[in-house]
Amino acid sequence: MTALPVRIPDLTTLEELLSEPTPAVVEALQRVSGDILVLGAGGKIGPSLTRMLRRATDATRRIFAVSRFPNPALVEALSRDRIEVLRCDLLDRSSVERLPDAAIVFYLVGMKFGTTGNEARTWAINAYLPALVAERYRRSRMVAFSTGNVYGMVPVTSGGSRETDPLRPDGEYAASCIGRERLLEFFSRKFSTPTVILRLNYAHELRYGVLVDIARAVYHEQPIPLATGCFNAVWQGDVNAWTIQALQYADSPPLVLNLAGPETVSVRWAAEQFGQRFGKIPRFIGTEAGDAYLSNASRAHRLFGYPRVPLALLMEWIADWLMRGGEVWDKPTHFHERSGQF
Repeated sequence: MTALPVRIPDLTTLEELLSEPTPAVVEALQRVSGDILVLGAGGKIGPSLTRMLRRATDATRRIFAVSRFPNPALVEALSRDRIEVLRCDLLDRSSVERLPDAAIVFYLVGMKFGTTGNEARTWAINAYLPALVAERYRRSRMVAFSTGNVYGMVPVTSGGSRETDPLRPDGEYAASCIGRERLLEFFSRKFSTPTVILRLNYAHELRYGVLVDIARAVYHEQPIPLATGCFNAVWQGDVNAWTIQALQYADSPPLVLNLAGPETVSVRWAAEQFGQRFGKIPRFIGTEAGDAYLSNASRAHRLFGYPRVPLALLMEWIADWLMRGGEVWDKPTHFHERSGQF
């Protein structure tokens, strides 16, 4: 593997790092055979995960990327990488049934932002659609994303929610995600489908993430809400690697794993660190509450190891990227939201 750079100079380097497979990823894919289907491949995580899959396995293995793909440039880029791009309305049962067979399915589909006022569609995407997919791919091995929001808030001194903790969803988004998990579990039990459910808590790269939201606010001298005073952060490249490695632990009923960084990161501390880098004094609103959405990912760390990219280096990359005018997506995380309304 390439050594981690002290800075990321351009988008090409960023994409290369996000999709670079680790030796453990290559080994995990060697243990399972068959073609691979990535559902929701057009979202924030899908393109780099799909590219990592392509880079980690031989050219004879077909890899399908499925999404609506409104961005033609992404379609062209994935196609250049020898990925078979399929445009599909996944809410249409007949379209799902026409998708190609695949021994391995990565399920990345979900709706979070825009839930408020559009609750019915949120439930359709987060709960109805998983049932369609689970029935269609009942003979496949599946890895499906969920969210740490299903736990509700926990004390900031708790170390974060564990997989065995009771689920206490705040709002319809988190409730619909429990619906997704329950339906995947139902069909896994019914058809003995090996499945892993990954409760992800804040993947980051240089164009989006909680740290990017905080860094941008400091850089542009905008106030930062403090009520939700802590969060988890992990490099998206590590999330991609762990997601692929999780294949070997798929089971029926499903194995559930939290994916998050090892630290409980303080919003105030992160802002002050960026402030020192930018030569600016952060502005804050309110004070920290005693609880937040936090996950304990120690089980995943035991299976996959600690993140390759440490928190300090990730923050240095983000600060340098912003100061050089690097591309940033207009996709705020709303990390400060405490009511579960998105």
